[in-house]
Amino acid sequence: MVTTKASEAKRNRLVVFDVEGVLFPKGRFLFFDAAKKLSFWGFLKILVIGFLYETRLLSLEAALKKIFVVYQGFLMGDLVRLFKEVPLMPGAKYVFKMLNKAGYKTALISSGLPTVLVEDLAIRLNADYAFGFELKAVNGRLTGEIKGDVLKPNGKAYVLEKILDKEGLSSQDCVVVADDRNNLPMFPLSSVRIGYNPDFVLTVKSDYVVRDDLSNIIPIINEKASQVSRPTFSRNEVIREAIHMSGFLVPFVCIYLLGTHLVSFLIFLATLVFAASELLRLNGISFPIFSTITWTAAKKSEFYEFATAPILFAMGIVFSLTFFPEPASYASVAILTLGDSFASIFGKKFGRTLFPFNKGQHVEGTVFGFLFAFIGALFFVSPVKAFIGAATGMLVGCLPLPVDDNLTIPIVAGLVLTMIL
Repeated sequence: MVTTKASEAKRNRLVVFDVEGVLFPKGRFLFFDAAKKLSFWGFLKILVIGFLYETRLLSLEAALKKIFVVYQGFLMGDLVRLFKEVPLMPGAKYVFKMLNKAGYKTALISSGLPTVLVEDLAIRLNADYAFGFELKAVNGRLTGEIKGDVLKPNGKAYVLEKILDKEGLSSQDCVVVADDRNNLPMFPLSSVRIGYNPDFVLTVKSDYVVRDDLSNIIPIINEKASQVSRPTFSRNEVIREAIHMSGFLVPFVCIYLLGTHLVSFLIFLATLVFAASELLRLNGISFPIFSTITWTAAKKSEFYEFATAPILFAMGIVFSLTFFPEPASYASVAILTLGDSFASIFGKKFGRTLFPFNKGQHVEGTVFGFLFAFIGALFFVSPVKAFIGAATGMLVGCLPLPVDDNLTIPIVAGLVLTMIL
């Protein structure tokens, strides 16, 4: 724990932040930046452990223990130095500046980073408390041993209880800002729960969902949620949606030019090149065309992370073309490319009503997404089948599911269309 500010000012509320994914690019540090110092096999092992954790085959504590065994012998000084070089998420400094100005207490609680790194971040942001796990070192080198309360299933809640007790606060005085289900134990100890780019569980459990611009949590914390700015379309988002909608042309290229198998292979090959370009970009190396696409089409919150959305989008198209018969495959691609894009556009521009089970999706966006998905599917299947496929795809798109909708929409829509052909 570290206290980094004087506490003369009277505070009446505590704001607790998860670190990775909220203030710090999620999964980037241990899996990419620090891993650059490892051998290829060490780097590969780190990635495999991360995959096993994401698929819930390993608990967080077990995964981290295995990861730091790989880092055994690593210099603690190098770990701290590399951590300082990783940029903060957009808006993080502004948020803490505003909270400090308003007199809030702030706490950083991480179950994925050691205390020494969370303390460093707390100093940079002028936060009051910092908690992580303990990382053992001998003569400045990591032993691979870790321990700490935050690693336990309810560890974050235990830490938060200690902070509330020390400050003489109750759950009514606490706000939690988090991105994934590891933070759920803290939710009963807070009166306001904000999901920032949340996973499917927090999308349901959060009181509010904020995407991309972290500064939109400020009006919510100040109990003025109605003042949260309506998202406007930046140049990057316009390009992003244009790329997404251009996927509607893929079926026509298959039909009139290159054929399904060749198009699928070319998309898959381009996806591999894009993945390689992302690894290079995170290492400061620009890859012609592909890195430019990322910088011009990515969201702000994706700039400093490995961009997975284009890969999942491409894989959704490839899966449809490969495993579903014509014309179901073409219709499912149309439902993804047009339905999902227009749902996003109209949801941001005109959305007023949120789904109670998914506070990150607007009813209005889903309705317009269905209309355009239906029109796109009509190019390939009958009106009845287009209606059923579009309705299925958009229903899946508005559900908070553990799998990205770039995969679920075309796969589920394609399955349904295949069954009714």
